[in-house]
Amino acid sequence: MTTDTPARLLQLLSLLQTPREWPGGELAERLQVSRRTVRRDIDRLRELGYPVEASKGSDGGYRLVAGKAMPPLLLDDEEAVAIAVGLRAGAGHAVEGVDEASVRALAKLEQVLPARLRHRVSTLQAATTPLTSGDGASIAPETLTVIASAVAGRERLRFAYRAADGSESRRQAEPYRLVSTGRRWYLVAYDIDRADWRTFRVDRVSEPFATGARFTARELPTGNAAEFLRRSIQRQQQTYEFEVAFAASAAEVGARVPAWVGTPVAEGDGGRCVLRGVTGDQVEWLAVRLAMTGYEFEVRAPLELVERVKELGARLSRAGGGS
Repeated sequence: MTTDTPARLLQLLSLLQTPREWPGGELAERLQVSRRTVRRDIDRLRELGYPVEASKGSDGGYRLVAGKAMPPLLLDDEEAVAIAVGLRAGAGHAVEGVDEASVRALAKLEQVLPARLRHRVSTLQAATTPLTSGDGASIAPETLTVIASAVAGRERLRFAYRAADGSESRRQAEPYRLVSTGRRWYLVAYDIDRADWRTFRVDRVSEPFATGARFTARELPTGNAAEFLRRSIQRQQQTYEFEVAFAASAAEVGARVPAWVGTPVAEGDGGRCVLRGVTGDQVEWLAVRLAMTGYEFEVRAPLELVERVKELGARLSRAGGGS
């Protein structure tokens, strides 16, 4: 039982900052006090300016709601580190307005972080390399916060959606997770009208609205939102099988091409090799990667890659003052 009133109030506030409604009985059990003590503690928090809302019922429930000003947040060590790392990443992310806001918030947070946590944040940041940064479509921060709140509260979400072909529709979904790829944000959700799981690019979402209707989370087919997104993107992508001949040995080319692009194989006796593989819609990226090897090469297939290599060559020639 927590007999120290200030410590108990801090523990109660920490519980209430979880986005859910807490029955009075559950709070009393967590704090190991009577329900009467819980009610008194709730009144104390209200006197301190925390907007705690109570619901009617046999047991009664409490939750922290939005007030006129944001009260201080209570974070444990793991939460503080996660937020600091996220803010640092957000400073370079393609979310509209988030770069400046992230820097301001990060400055405030790191000012009060204990030295041991600042060290953990710096160590984790130094060991992390983002896949991409800042080259995706911008997103209004309000869109992300509405969706994130619906995910956390397990509320059905309504929104307008613009598909890749430009067609527009209204959707009602059970949001499961938000997934960031570094370039873009995606929402993994169960589409109620289509009775199936879907992924939505958040930059194509508009007018998101949490309906307040609660739902019980369904089991995702893959069990992991990131894996589900990866498979979904692969299904949507057009793929190309490529074949490129290099005027260099397989060992030389292999040392300059990532293994996941493909493995070069020796061809003939003249120190040449061939690189074969499959690429998605990033054909131009592949053309650049091939040029970065520094070796002479010839694209045999597909035609799309041949055209991208020609375009890249012409662009570089113009950049160097060529005709």
